Amino acid sequence: MYEERPSRLAGAVLWTRTLPGAPRSVRPVLPDGCMDLIWADGLLLVAGPDTRAYVPAEPVTRYAGIRFAPGEAPGILGVPARELRDRRVALGALWGEAEARRLGERITEAPDPAAALETLALRRAADTPAPDPLLRAVVARLDAGRPVAETADAVGLGARQLHRRSLEAFGYGPKTLARILRLQRALALVRAGLPYAEAALRAGCADQAHLARETRALAGTTLSAYEAAVGASANRDTPLPSGSRTTA
Repeated sequence: MYEERPSRLAGAVLWTRTLPGAPRSVRPVLPDGCMDLIWADGLLLVAGPDTRAYVPAEPVTRYAGIRFAPGEAPGILGVPARELRDRRVALGALWGEAEARRLGERITEAPDPAAALETLALRRAADTPAPDPLLRAVVARLDAGRPVAETADAVGLGARQLHRRSLEAFGYGPKTLARILRLQRALALVRAGLPYAEAALRAGCADQAHLARETRALAGTTLSAYEAAVGASANRDTPLPSGSRTTA
């Protein structure tokens, strides 16, 4: 069963996933522009920003995570997003094995591991500079479907400067982030029952064929296969995670 709820950390989401019995076949995790701090059966790890679908392989039955909004995690984690692109990294590699082990034990003992992760993130956020408000504005404009060049002008950044800052904050350039956010908008519309062609146009794609190409390139699947997976999840009364970094 997958569940999520808003976090006290601005823009973040807390999520949990429990698989009864042995782990089953897994579904790909789709790119969403986010990074996560994850507790997986006692192990702490970081999921970096994806540019392609990721298929979890860990034999884990209990997960908890905090999913940070695009650009929010690097300051809290202390590592540029570009260094974690398309990677899952044990927290010990970033913060030291002893510290990660200590934190992992504390979170494992907590009655609500997701809330314990949130407390950790809030404490780290209080001790680090706030994310660049210009980059928050970039995310908001791109998520609204505004073009990259127009966005750069609106926030007062040159193309090269925006690209450099985006690599540090998001893990990739603004054009890739715009594609990923557009795909997430389109798939949300598909989940809501809109026809593919209408979902494509409303999300900002040129047409249905454009959306189909983007779905295959970024999500590694087809629109019909994605919709079938959504239906299968609904039939099992297990919501299909739209942004969580591990699914099954």
